[in-house]
Amino acid sequence: GDEVRGGGIGSSSSSIFSRNKNRSRLFSTAVISDMDEVKLAASKKGAGEKLAEMRERMEESGVDVYLVPSDDPHLSECVPAAYMRRGYLTDFHGSAGMAVVTMDKAYLWTDSRYFNEASLRLDSQHFDLMKQGQPKVPTIPKFLSDLATSHYKEKSKPLKVGMDAYVHSASFAQDLNEAFEEAAKDMEGGANGGATTIAEIDTLDGKSNMVDSIWEGRPALPKNPFRVQPMEYAGMAVTDKVSKIRSEMNKRTATLTVFSALDDVAYLFNLRCMGDIETCPVGIAYATISHDAVTLYCDEEKVASAEVSEHLKAADVTVQPYQNIVSDITSHLSSNAGNKVWLDDSCSNYALSRVVPKPSLIDAQNPVTPMKACKNAAEMEGMRHAHIVDGAAMAHFMAWLENAILVEKRTVSEVEIDEVLTGFRAKQPGFKEVSFPTIAGVGPNGAIVHYRAAEDSDLLKHLDDKTPILIDSGGQYEYGTTDVTRTWHFGKDGGGSKFRDLYTRVLKGNIG
Repeated sequence: GDEVRGGGIGSSSSSIFSRNKNRSRLFSTAVISDMDEVKLAASKKGAGEKLAEMRERMEESGVDVYLVPSDDPHLSECVPAAYMRRGYLTDFHGSAGMAVVTMDKAYLWTDSRYFNEASLRLDSQHFDLMKQGQPKVPTIPKFLSDLATSHYKEKSKPLKVGMDAYVHSASFAQDLNEAFEEAAKDMEGGANGGATTIAEIDTLDGKSNMVDSIWEGRPALPKNPFRVQPMEYAGMAVTDKVSKIRSEMNKRTATLTVFSALDDVAYLFNLRCMGDIETCPVGIAYATISHDAVTLYCDEEKVASAEVSEHLKAADVTVQPYQNIVSDITSHLSSNAGNKVWLDDSCSNYALSRVVPKPSLIDAQNPVTPMKACKNAAEMEGMRHAHIVDGAAMAHFMAWLENAILVEKRTVSEVEIDEVLTGFRAKQPGFKEVSFPTIAGVGPNGAIVHYRAAEDSDLLKHLDDKTPILIDSGGQYEYGTTDVTRTWHFGKDGGGSKFRDLYTRVLKGNIG
């Protein structure tokens, strides 16, 4: 046990992990995760029961439709367990999708990456799968505007669409309102320029998110501590980043810039975090910069360490409670009629955007985005170093896997592959965690997007020399992140050769 905790994992196949049920999983991504906990919670109630409870809350709140997206308040692709509301409601756990619940039907929109998984996970008696981008499948704004039209014609009153303003992008709310206005113009009663209101967004302010009200034992919001990203890896001081941003603000006459995306905040303050979002080194926080203040909005537990506190103090950063962000934006605007807020609607939630009047809004890509894209010398060196050590881990793993299949003549489960590969990465200096849950798909499982092996799964397969395997994996290191995808077939006979030939031809076709 001590050897594994210290990262001193042996190099021979027999000393890495014993092949019994008690083998260590300290570094495995196959252990119980945030998503696994949500899956377990989602399975305890049927879709019909959850939807019935939802519709009771909808009726109490006076809304006809309720929208449940994948997002958190920072519109992250990967979210903390507490925000996996769509996953809990639908039992579909892909990273993209939105559930739309009406009083008599329920739908899930998702993209082509997840058509297969969604069709397997959804209860088809209660949810219709809307295959985004396919012929005759409307966008959500178009679907809701058509629904609003029929609802208004039937009941002569607007369709009430409920949503949590904190987990929808400002741009989505704008698209929805524009779709409603266009539909109103197309109605006979809207011949006066679309003055008829056929639908309204209700953000149900002061009420909890509707999924939260039916989710017993919903996980708490994470409060894991930040850590300082050393200058040897960051390459640019916080004060220098702030100065550069203020220079860009001057060009746009902005008096306040708001940063919502978690990677923007992490980059800006040279801070990292582990545990808030599984496999992502970011922490739950907002940030703002004015010409006389730099503010980090987060839970105080996240900045309690002396190192982080001193780091922020040296950069003249003020820490405010997480929930103060909206009121502080409002206060900034009210303090001077000429103040302008730089806020990118495409990556900011509706709750932030709606408090900024259009004349005071600078809706443009925020200045951190191009700064992140143009790597400095220290960042580039960190990237190179990460790939060197990760390549070493992959080489050890490939030798182990080939030995297990061809020399030991045994089969290897997808879970064991995950464990051993992550164990080799954990041996490398600076390793923190995997960069995403390892995808180890044997045979047909390789075609399942974002597949994740589990011991108790009906899908679990074992690798031998007759089937191919796709492995998509990566590591988070102090100095960089990796993402490596490889496909193997260990067969030496005609089957393996034929697979490699066909695979290579398809690869060449894609490259061409």
